[in-house]
Amino acid sequence: MSYSPKLAAALSGATLRQLAHWRKASASRGAVLVPEISHTRPILYSFRDVVALRTCVKLRNDTSLQKIRRALDTLRDGLQEREHLSAYRLVADGSTIYLVEPGQAIDLVRRKANVVIHELVDVLRPFYRDGRHIPDLLRPRDHVTVDPAVRGGIPVIEGTRVPYDEVAALLRDGIPAERISDYFPSVTPSAALDAKDFADYVDSYEPPKEPREAAAG
Repeated sequence: MSYSPKLAAALSGATLRQLAHWRKASASRGAVLVPEISHTRPILYSFRDVVALRTCVKLRNDTSLQKIRRALDTLRDGLQEREHLSAYRLVADGSTIYLVEPGQAIDLVRRKANVVIHELVDVLRPFYRDGRHIPDLLRPRDHVTVDPAVRGGIPVIEGTRVPYDEVAALLRDGIPAERISDYFPSVTPSAALDAKDFADYVDSYEPPKEPREAAAG
């Protein structure tokens, strides 16, 4: 299963404009993240991409895009690390970006190793970006879960394989939450309402109105 840019943005906290900007290489640096499934229309992201995007959003909260690109170039070209970006624990402290490994943190901007202890941020947990609440990646709503082993990671009703958007579509068509079990016996009214709430969040997710240069970062 794959994620459209809109769903990837809603789950990661990146803006749609950022996703487009991060897919492209700069004049001197490589792309931040090229979608694993399809980088041409239709653009499709993988679950690993979404995890990596959450890391990038958290880094962007603390440092510049220029430093992020420099750090990723060091990771890929300097250290010859070829795993997917989601496989690495990256943290920023405002002045630089570290690749955190057992016993040390490698400064990817200054290219040196430091034996330091940094607060490790779990990119799967909820966080705020520019005042917007970005939900838990694996449980974006109480009754909506994301599991790569279930339908490839598409959000589903907890404990089922029922996609959230199919339930939300019924509610939008006027079916009461109490009647959803007529269509999906395992879906409770509260789970149906959570599916609708999450669908509304995804559908209303838009880039904040900000200057083009700032939005692209």
